[in-house]
Amino acid sequence: MGILNVTPDSFSDGGQFTSPQHARDHAIKMVTEGVDIIDIGGESTRPGAKPVSLKEELKRIKPVIGAIRKESDCLISIDTYKASVAEVALDLGANIVNDISSLSFDKNMAHLVSKNNVPIILMHMQGSPQNMQLNTSYDNLINDLIIFFKSKIKIASEAGISNNMIILDPGIGFGKKVQDNFEIIRELKQIKAMGYPILLGPSRKSFIGQVLDLPVEDRLEGTMASISAGILNGANIVRVHDIIETKRTLSVIEKIIG
Repeated sequence: MGILNVTPDSFSDGGQFTSPQHARDHAIKMVTEGVDIIDIGGESTRPGAKPVSLKEELKRIKPVIGAIRKESDCLISIDTYKASVAEVALDLGANIVNDISSLSFDKNMAHLVSKNNVPIILMHMQGSPQNMQLNTSYDNLINDLIIFFKSKIKIASEAGISNNMIILDPGIGFGKKVQDNFEIIRELKQIKAMGYPILLGPSRKSFIGQVLDLPVEDRLEGTMASISAGILNGANIVRVHDIIETKRTLSVIEKIIG
């Protein structure tokens, strides 16, 4: 899954692809590099990010999805917690909903996903992007994540979302201490045992930067190490900025796994 943030304030690529033409060009570049899914977000969810209006989010994502669809039939994921944004994106040709709130912020999201019979990515987060790093305490991190996912899967099921349309994302960097992120990757098999595909999104994040003492643009090796361990421990989808490097890494990992 390739990341395409059409935002001015995302932590890594904020401001790079706010122009629909630049966003389209980058999307097509990712397709030629071998991406399987392009995840488009019109609102930054980095720690402390300010929410944007529905109107602004739609203004950012609509031309980009439309432009990509004219050029490619690659899978498109819409990264939003607003049902209205997801609905427009699906109408324009998006295929997957990636909801950081796990159906919690907008009570219409579960019905929308069920009605459209599309995959939903349920991500773990405590609180919201504005306050998630203020409460990073857990009784037992992995058990707490499993309990959280069970409750969200129940909500999805009650809304009519099929089990085979659910993907779980443990939320690397969302309401987690540095060591929590490493524990999640190390113990990912416990979450995988729930029986759902796992999405892992460690790309260039601060837990890597803090260990290596490197800025965002120099975290490639840490990202590749994280996704390698994640895949070996059961991740099915990796959400990344660097497509070619990830494809090469995964080619070797797949040989190791057999």
